[in-house]
Amino acid sequence: MTAQAQQPSPALFFETITAYQRSEAIKAAIELDLFTAIGEGNHTASQIAVRCQASERGARILCDYLTMIGFLTKDGNDYGLTQDSAVFLDRRSPAFMGSAIEFILSDHIVESFKQLTESVRKGGTATPNDGSIAPEHPVWVKFARAMAPMMRPPAAAIAQLIDPDANRKIMVLDIAASHGVFGLAFAARNPQAEIVGLDWANVLEVSKENAKAGGVADRHSTIAGSAFEVDFGTGYDVVLLTNFLHHFDPPTNEKLLRKVHAALAEGGRAVTLEFVPNEDRVSPAGVAGFSLVMLAGTPSGDAYTFAEFDRMFSNAGFGKNEIHEIPFALQQVIVSQK
Repeated sequence: MTAQAQQPSPALFFETITAYQRSEAIKAAIELDLFTAIGEGNHTASQIAVRCQASERGARILCDYLTMIGFLTKDGNDYGLTQDSAVFLDRRSPAFMGSAIEFILSDHIVESFKQLTESVRKGGTATPNDGSIAPEHPVWVKFARAMAPMMRPPAAAIAQLIDPDANRKIMVLDIAASHGVFGLAFAARNPQAEIVGLDWANVLEVSKENAKAGGVADRHSTIAGSAFEVDFGTGYDVVLLTNFLHHFDPPTNEKLLRKVHAALAEGGRAVTLEFVPNEDRVSPAGVAGFSLVMLAGTPSGDAYTFAEFDRMFSNAGFGKNEIHEIPFALQQVIVSQK
């Protein structure tokens, strides 16, 4: 290593304190439909400006910035989409994920981070009424509508993992169903799958819409209310716990998992999708960093290691817990056998 390479640099500090500019740039580009415009064949700043109803100067500066941070390419005065931008940010793509900004960059989420200093002092969210886990919080309707496109690929992967043959009757309880896509992925693959979605009543309207759009409304029913309070029923082959357990502390999760265990048929499985950091809790970076999201937005949530999940499920009566990687997701799947 050279002496020059060992010199201290303020670069990381400045990159970090200006990171909000990247968020606002991608938000503006999606709101302007800039990636779709380029995908349609508008490559110069003037062409993009006309298509996006923007100024040419504004289009040029935003496109240059997006090129600089890796979302666009530039050849002379022509801008193009990267492979990732073409797949995930062109609205015409079936894998379009741009709607995620409606939740991830929503005022509620951003405001929780603006109070992070107090959250660190407190050890939990500084936002009122327990933050995002307040009963019937309207942010979850926004989540259901905004995040469904991002969740469809991992949902399909989970259905393939759990019900590979898709040729037998299967009862699926989808806890905190939200948009419903995790349960509906089972119904789409297996004509004998019946899905029960559980969530707040206002959120379930979104999953009902998606069930109808997917042509499986006749095999989709709902339970409205808190997962900690309502009666699940019994006899389920699969209980889905996707993006849910990280909101709560281990004792609260174990209480819920005992209910899940009781609701499963003999040999049934609980299927958990979560951000699962390594034991060092600082890697992988994109996964381990989710703990900070929970500190900002919940009273006691966290990103749990597999050992912590294994302990919670074992304490709730499950006999075997296995972790699986799935494509299209930073998260991992934990399959727990009754």
